[in-house]
Amino acid sequence: MTGSFYGLVIESLVAVLLGLTIGYCVILNKRLIRLKADETAMRGTIAELITATEFAERAIKNLRDITQQTNATLGEGLRASIDVTRDLDDQIARGEEVLDRIAQIAEVADAARQGQRQAAPANVEPLHREEAQPRSANRTAQAAQALAMRLRAAAAGQAA
Repeated sequence: MTGSFYGLVIESLVAVLLGLTIGYCVILNKRLIRLKADETAMRGTIAELITATEFAERAIKNLRDITQQTNATLGEGLRASIDVTRDLDDQIARGEEVLDRIAQIAEVADAARQGQRQAAPANVEPLHREEAQPRSANRTAQAAQALAMRLRAAAAGQAA
């Protein structure tokens, strides 16, 4: 009886251990299934990351190309605006020279009129001549202003 009792105890103990092993195997199986599912999800995530990285690389390349094109365009525009500015400066300088010449002509004309007034015959009314002189000077000044405005308008038209 003691032999069969020990045999029964040992077989019961083996049965319990076998049950625990089966339970542990079931738990491990569930964990392995979850791990494989996680692996599949992880592979999907990695594929999405690779796709997103490729998309970002293409976008960066496009941005670099656009930046280079923009720099080239801006450089051309800057060079053109510098050329226009130089042309405008030259035209303004020429306009100022013309205005200086007109002013010199007006001064000479005024001096000539004053010389004529002093040598004028007695039958000419001095008031009439004095009125004509300011009108002529005003006309000269108006002509100079009109010329300056035309030069500015032409320069603004070229700048646009």
